[in-house]
Amino acid sequence: MTVRGATPAHAELRSRVVGVTIVSIVVDLVAACVAWALEHGHGEITTFGNALFWTTTQLLTVSSQFPNPLTTGGKVLDVLLELYAIVVVTSVAGAFASFFHRRALERRPHAAKSPG
Repeated sequence: MTVRGATPAHAELRSRVVGVTIVSIVVDLVAACVAWALEHGHGEITTFGNALFWTTTQLLTVSSQFPNPLTTGGKVLDVLLELYAIVVVTSVAGAFASFFHRRALERRPHAAKSPG
């Protein structure tokens, strides 16, 4: 089954959400590799699965049962993941706000098109 946007606004929203999702999955996998390499043998992140769980929970902006990273590189990675997560959450919220604004304009038959 193919999901198609009913309007250009739908298609643009879908495109943005799919793009952010794909990039976030790649960031999660790469960050898990980096976290495992940095923290392996220094704390409780002892397997790639542990590292993937930790990075995923950081990207979802929820806490995991693992303590904070112990290495300097792990701490830097933690901050970068948190910053990325904040940017993604605000960007997706902005995409939805833009979508609802455009849909409201599309539904007004008398709405004048804005210049530019």
